[in-house]
Amino acid sequence: MEKFNKGFIYFICIVSAMGGLLFGYDWVVIGGAKPFYEVYFGITDSPEQQGLAMSIALAGCLAGAMVSGSLADRLGRKPLLLTSAFIFLVTAYGTGAFDSFSSFLVVRFIGGIAIGIASGLSPMYIAEVAPSNIRGKLVSLNQLTIVLGILGAQIVNFLIAEPMPAGTTVPAADSWNVLMGWRWMFWSAAFPAALFLLLAFFIPESPRWLTMKKQTEQARLILTNIGGAEYAAKEIAAVKAGETKAREEKGGGLRVLFSKPFHFLLVLGIVIAVFQQWCGTNVIFNYAQEIFSDAGYDLGEMLFNIVLTGITNVIFTFVAIYTVDRLGRKKLMLIGAGGLAVIYAVLGTCYYMHVTGFFMIILVVAAIACYAMTLGPVTWVLIAEIFPNRVRAVAVATCTFALWVGSFSLTYSFPLLNSSLGSYGSFWIYAAICLAGFLFFVTRLPETKGKSLEELEKELVKDGQEQIMSTDF
Repeated sequence: MEKFNKGFIYFICIVSAMGGLLFGYDWVVIGGAKPFYEVYFGITDSPEQQGLAMSIALAGCLAGAMVSGSLADRLGRKPLLLTSAFIFLVTAYGTGAFDSFSSFLVVRFIGGIAIGIASGLSPMYIAEVAPSNIRGKLVSLNQLTIVLGILGAQIVNFLIAEPMPAGTTVPAADSWNVLMGWRWMFWSAAFPAALFLLLAFFIPESPRWLTMKKQTEQARLILTNIGGAEYAAKEIAAVKAGETKAREEKGGGLRVLFSKPFHFLLVLGIVIAVFQQWCGTNVIFNYAQEIFSDAGYDLGEMLFNIVLTGITNVIFTFVAIYTVDRLGRKKLMLIGAGGLAVIYAVLGTCYYMHVTGFFMIILVVAAIACYAMTLGPVTWVLIAEIFPNRVRAVAVATCTFALWVGSFSLTYSFPLLNSSLGSYGSFWIYAAICLAGFLFFVTRLPETKGKSLEELEKELVKDGQEQIMSTDF
């Protein structure tokens, strides 16, 4: 009987998931710094430059995601995790160090490369080392570290910012927050980045990657440490069987990923990835100033409300970790898409009717809770597990690239949508997108819980696209 070494499994998964922590921290720290660096750089009256400052890191994410798949196949998973940790560390200092807006943008772009690498690589690595019966829970750890990173950045921002007079909506140009506060918000990311870089040296390479690279004995040692000799033999045999089939079907890589048998899986992965962003929840983190200002709150109250959303995000991610291997992936995705469609419709109506105060906070927190227990973590679980071994790295990279295209377009477009349509119009659009996502998942999303990666490969790729499309999901 297989007896898993849970201490070892959780250690390597948590360390890998620190890429998610830095992803969440670096991604959201800018939301608290935003009111202050915009005054410092003189872009408070330019929605275009505001959108560029917020979204330039996402352009870097696209670059990082674009190269991560081929590099992960060529060099291995661990070297790229170390590379992303190093970039996080360097850019944490650099973002707050420069006085020119152009230099700020360059460093944010480079930091985005690390996010793009880590965002897809961390859940993929976890999926490849995790036993199938707890794979959903362990991959969801990546989302937990993301939201812990988000909450950490929000708390740090709240603690760093000096108190402002009640009613302040734009900070004074000579205030400490404008001159130095936003810099320390970015510099604070150096501490978790250094810890990630140190701990990443102590995790093993992915045993599935090692097996595919004919380094079977190294893979056997790692898998034996995970689940014993019998488990190691079974996993290696499954990977080799998949490799034999891959050779018969002329290998793997991007060319194979875009071939006919994988069309449906590729489209499914891209839709899941883009929908996680286009559902609109992430604008709450990046544009909290505008959202809470329109709800009647001043700048000081906004920073506290951001922390409240971060706490909600963490709490309900634990709900996802508890339910993803019990309720399954499909049911959670349906709950998320349907729930957000209703919440955003109500939220948009309240903005339209000029409702302000605590009820608006309840709606925003409800949206964060719904997202955190469903779409946030389950997206990464599905992307990491629906693709076969031979194309997983490039497939996850492709889907992650699509996710960051969705995130870039969402982040850049919100100031423009908000200024032209108002908050009510923006959230009505997100409600319509969520409804469309719900209908897609009802008809096209398979259930993947409790199955090994090799079992999923047999089921989802069997007989190509037509067989998959005709399956009763």
